[in-house]
Amino acid sequence: MSILEWGLQIVLLALLGAAIPFALRLERALREIRRDRGAMETSAQGLNEAARMAEAAMVRLRASAELAGRQIAERTAQAEPLRDDLRYLIERAESLADRLEGLVRAGRPMAADAPRAAEPAPALQSQAERDLLRAISLGAARAGR
Repeated sequence: MSILEWGLQIVLLALLGAAIPFALRLERALREIRRDRGAMETSAQGLNEAARMAEAAMVRLRASAELAGRQIAERTAQAEPLRDDLRYLIERAESLADRLEGLVRAGRPMAADAPRAAEPAPALQSQAERDLLRAISLGAARAGR
């Protein structure tokens, strides 16, 4: 072998010696990447499982919201006739209250002028009973003069 061949082999050997630390560093980096890849796959599986559970929870939530909406619609439909009845009764009550107030106002001057009876008249009397009581009280008043 010639000196040139020996020189080239020494240079090649030096280059190979210099490449060994780089190869070791590369091998360590590849080992870390493989380890991180396993952790990443595990976390990806966990993420997939969490996403699946979230989707299932959303389906259950949507179903319960639809059920609640239907129940509210049914109760609202049941309450509407009651609301209409109450509105009608309130209107009638207001008109009756207005009539009663007018009658009370009109009756106050007559109540102040009329003599008071010893016994209070029953609350529920027919028109004939009221007329009879008025005639009796007028007759008694004339007889007393």
